[in-house]
Amino acid sequence: MGKMQRYLAEALGTFTLVGIGSFAIVSAGGAAEPAGVLEIAFGFGLALLVGLYAFGEISGGHFNPAVSLGLYLDRRLPADDLIGYWVAQFLGAIGASLVVLIAYDDATVAATTTQASDNWAAIVVETVMTALFVAVILQVTKSERFGTSALVAIPLTLLAIHAAIIPISGSSVNPARSFGPALVGTEFHDYWIYLIFPTLGAVIGWIVHRVVVVGDTNLRDDLEAARSAMRRDEQKPPEPPAAPPEAG
Repeated sequence: MGKMQRYLAEALGTFTLVGIGSFAIVSAGGAAEPAGVLEIAFGFGLALLVGLYAFGEISGGHFNPAVSLGLYLDRRLPADDLIGYWVAQFLGAIGASLVVLIAYDDATVAATTTQASDNWAAIVVETVMTALFVAVILQVTKSERFGTSALVAIPLTLLAIHAAIIPISGSSVNPARSFGPALVGTEFHDYWIYLIFPTLGAVIGWIVHRVVVVGDTNLRDDLEAARSAMRRDEQKPPEPPAAPPEAG
């Protein structure tokens, strides 16, 4: 499968996640009421299910820079694909917010941004919940026992996280999900939380997975291996273009 095919799948999957989730926020009228929280949580959880079924088989169905980082650290994603996935995910999120803008206006897009009710609480929950989300993905996508349930387990985990922390942080656990509405709605208040701490949470989730599940405590060598892999990818010559199909 070609790189551009995988990147397009990541962009469209992130578009699906952010688009359906954003319209769930609009339909719920925000997260002021408990019923609105559940509606939004189900919107994002089921949106991830839709994206995974539609595009997950092509790219692995990350749709989240934090997830891609966790899989890169676990040496399941090459460094050059990590950058490509990140670009695709941010573009997909921007595209989803542009659709909300076309349907409504920039104030409505701004209402779909993630906002913290308390910055410190938001920092804590975004870090911890992203770590749990990444740890689930790292395990369920390779487990012989639970692997067949991955397409359900991952969206249900996201649904549970959203139901728990929407009133606290708006529930991002995904820097791209927060960036698209922030850029299109020109509302970057608190965005630094959603860029830094889900990223930190992904690293923590990977460490927990390596130590608790894999039983690997030699994390320094793991990080060095990841850095070496990145250097090798940077030094690789570009892939030659595919030969044109033969006539006839």
